[in-house]
Amino acid sequence: MTVLTLEGFEFDSNYQLNIEDAHAISDKDLVIFVDASTEDIPDFCISKVTESSKMSFTTHSASPGYILDLCKKLYDKSPVTLLLHIKGYEWNFKEELTKKAEDNLEKAIDYFKEKLRNPNSLIIYYKFN
Repeated sequence: MTVLTLEGFEFDSNYQLNIEDAHAISDKDLVIFVDASTEDIPDFCISKVTESSKMSFTTHSASPGYILDLCKKLYDKSPVTLLLHIKGYEWNFKEELTKKAEDNLEKAIDYFKEKLRNPNSLIIYYKFN
């Protein structure tokens, strides 16, 4: 798998978003959350995250919109926030990706290698309803 290293960028990996992530993004200019998607999308796509105060029953499953909303409320910060959707294929409990999902992730990484060097060139090309 490709490793993405870019100067001036920070990478973090969590199984799920937590309310503490609002603090983690509060000093960032650009935040990109990545998640597997069950939607009928191309191999990967990007959508803009908007603030949302909706929260599920527990804080164990916070959405990117909720984290952004919390960041705004607690720290008065709203970094540009995107969600990278990687098309997934199997949803059984296991830690590894399917080969097709791993290929989709590789395509997304290749796309972002260039785009992260010039964030103004990011194109949000898929909108969820």
